[in-house]
Parts: sequence; structure tokens; C-alpha cells
Amino acid sequence: MDPIQQFKDERAADTNRMAQDEDLKKKSLEWMLQADKYKYTYNFSWLGRPIIKFPNDIVIIQEIIWSVKPDLIIETGIAHGGSLILSASMLELIGGEGLVLGIDIDIRAHNRSEIEKHPMYKRIKMIEGSSIDPTIIEQVRRHAANKKTVMVFLDSLHSHAHVAKELELYSPFVTLGSYLVLPDTFIEYFPKGYYSAIRPWDVGNNPMTAMREFLARTDRFVVDHDVCNKLMITEAFDGYLRCVR
Repeated sequence: MDPIQQFKDERAADTNRMAQDEDLKKKSLEWMLQADKYKYTYNFSWLGRPIIKFPNDIVIIQEIIWSVKPDLIIETGIAHGGSLILSASMLELIGGEGLVLGIDIDIRAHNRSEIEKHPMYKRIKMIEGSSIDPTIIEQVRRHAANKKTVMVFLDSLHSHAHVAKELELYSPFVTLGSYLVLPDTFIEYFPKGYYSAIRPWDVGNNPMTAMREFLARTDRFVVDHDVCNKLMITEAFDGYLRCVR
């Protein structure tokens, strides 16, 4: 057997077995809860900008961008800009004219300044406004015109209603073979009330519930279990959706 294919087959078999390990899943979630006491995901940067993600998700994002090679990545939610910089740096490595389009209802001045000073800003455009505002969607549509391969990350307000609306508005931009990524589906698995005291989301009201509703009525997207099964510690349980139609 070809040794490269043998390695891939062995890895696939291991991740499939791991996905059946309920004890490991439980321990992974327990670890996430313990680590969250220290705002674990806030402790990392990408090329100098804070990136609020688990390292596992950062690695997976580079995998799917490298594999798909999009010429447009749309991201709702900017925060400190680390995710924009990650996407832009991958597009820089790929070459071509790839662009990252970031949308946020409040791009804070200090974050905007640091993003605009970054070498990867040459591949970034930012729009300030609600991701579901029709005028913002029209701007996104103009940027997406004539793009061959489009990927979308929905990481703004994490309530069911908002994410459901984003899924309705942004899923049509995703091209065949590319990805629609839903961070923060893990909220559904944290204890009820964990976030609701300070945030407008909770168990039963989050990206996971919106995603399940979305997948029940579309045949364009499926959960990419080859990606999701190997993560275990992730902000996006079953949240890497591949466009198949």
C-alpha cells in the first residue's frame, strides 16, 4: 500500500474510534469547563493579534482553508481581529487575490487601528454594522460577486434567533465544496444558566439549536464528521458544515 494513503487510512480509523469514546467526550467537556474559569481561549494570538479560539480550532481552520483555497472568506464578528488575520495569512500563503471580509456591529477603535497596521490588512476589508442588516448584506453581495470559492464563518451574536437569520442570509454565499462554520455550538453542552446571567444565550438558545433547525430544512450542507470527529476540545461541536449541493 502507498505509505501516504496508509497513514491517512490509519488516522481516519483512529478518529472514527475516538468519536465513539463517550468517556473521552465527557472528559473533554469537563476540561473545557474547568479551563473556561481562566478564560482559556483568550490566551492565544495569531501573528500578534489576540484570537479567541481553542488551538484545535485554529489548526482545523488552517486545514480547511488550505484544502478549499477560497478567494473570499466572510466572517461575522471581528473582536480583536485575530481570526481575520488567521484567514488573511492563509490566503497570503495560497496566493492569488483572496480577500477576507469582516463584519461587526462595533469595531472598536483600538482594535481597528491594530488590524489596519498589520501586514495582512492588505487582504482584509471591514464593514461596521449588524450582520443581518439588509444594507450590510447588499455590501457583502457586491464583494461576493464573481468570486469562485466562498467560505463563511458566523461568529457574532450567539443567540438562536440571530444565528438562524445569519444562516438564512449567508449560507447562499457558500460555494460547493466550501464550508459554513458555526463557532460556539458548545454553549448547548455547558450547564444551563452558565451564560444567561450576562449573555443573551443559553442551553436551548444558541448556534447549535439554530444549526440543527437549519440542517433539518436544507440538503445543501452536512456536518463534516471527518473534521469534527477529531477535535474533541472545540468551540464548534458539529459546527463545520460542508456545502455539498
